[in-house]
Amino acid sequence: MAYKEKEIEKLYYSIGEVAEIFNVAPSLIRFWESEFDLIKPKKNRKGNRQFTREDIENVRTIYHLVKEKGFTLQGAKEMLKHDAQAVKDKVELIDSLRGVRKFLVDLRDNLR
Repeated sequence: MAYKEKEIEKLYYSIGEVAEIFNVAPSLIRFWESEFDLIKPKKNRKGNRQFTREDIENVRTIYHLVKEKGFTLQGAKEMLKHDAQAVKDKVELIDSLRGVRKFLVDLRDNLR
């Protein structure tokens, strides 16, 4: 009897794992945490940060504004203050379009 295993998704990610996702130093994630109210990871008994999927999405939003769009920290804070949901929606759309593009490029390469 064949069955499809359910993919196990982690509930919490370490700061090192989050830094690796964005290819930045953990110190930058800690710095952004101190600068942006949007990033609020839980801390375990030892004081280690535990990032949820939502935290990672918030880091992605800040990464997009600061690293991809070139905003200053103050500029990014202003954008998030005025309409954080619009910024998050835009980042989500961009990620989705990148996924579609990757799929199409892979498809094209496999057809050759």
